[in-house]
Amino acid sequence: MNGRRIVGLLMVLVLLATGSGRCESTLPSDWHEVLTKASRLTDPGERIVRISERFLDTPYRAQTLVGSADTPEQLTIRLDAVDCFTLLDYVEALRRTGDPGEFRNRLIEVRYRDGIIAWNQRRHFFTDWAAAPGGRLVDVTAEVGGDRARQAAKVLNRKVDGSRYLAGVAEQERPVRFIPTQRLDAKVLGRLHPGDYLGIYTDQAGLDVSHVGIVVRKDGRLWLRHASSRREVGRVVDSDLSAYLAGKPGIVILRPQ
Repeated sequence: MNGRRIVGLLMVLVLLATGSGRCESTLPSDWHEVLTKASRLTDPGERIVRISERFLDTPYRAQTLVGSADTPEQLTIRLDAVDCFTLLDYVEALRRTGDPGEFRNRLIEVRYRDGIIAWNQRRHFFTDWAAAPGGRLVDVTAEVGGDRARQAAKVLNRKVDGSRYLAGVAEQERPVRFIPTQRLDAKVLGRLHPGDYLGIYTDQAGLDVSHVGIVVRKDGRLWLRHASSRREVGRVVDSDLSAYLAGKPGIVILRPQ
């Protein structure tokens, strides 16, 4: 192997490690048409609904991402199998992608802080998105809920006994706004926009939400588009939102800008 080829391979390895450069092969060719059609939509919520529709019936699979406190983080792209959060991860990256060659970098932008592919830089919590600079996703829970919204002081990643859910990931003190389910009515639900990202609030210490999905309006009804882990479902589906929320503590709403 000559010196020039070795240098070329080293440059490729550096680009892969740092997340720099363009790589069209990371977005399967059958997604290019979906991306082209979605890019014609100026409303970010409509774009999210259109892109996420392509994921319907995609199998649910947990723990597709590679990385932990003991395992080096790898940039994983699995559009053929998702959990509830990686579904949103990919949809948000795709809605920011204007050209197929941009997808890899947009995914890094969405999934990691400061563009650094590392376990402790990954955005593990739903509200991490609203805390990101740039204002691409805004927490509108208080705006939608009005005087019905509530706020809880959370220390994300800290269990009741003081240990951490995620080893190697820092704890974060954060006020989490939510709308209790029993305070949701037609007026409040009417303020939801198609393409809003919806988190199911949890009272559990150290966590902000227990599940996430996308708000969809069709046939005059509100739906939650989400990757369901239920054994009898096990795929991305649209569930009637009101029925799904029955018995849940509340909701957190992030809106694309």
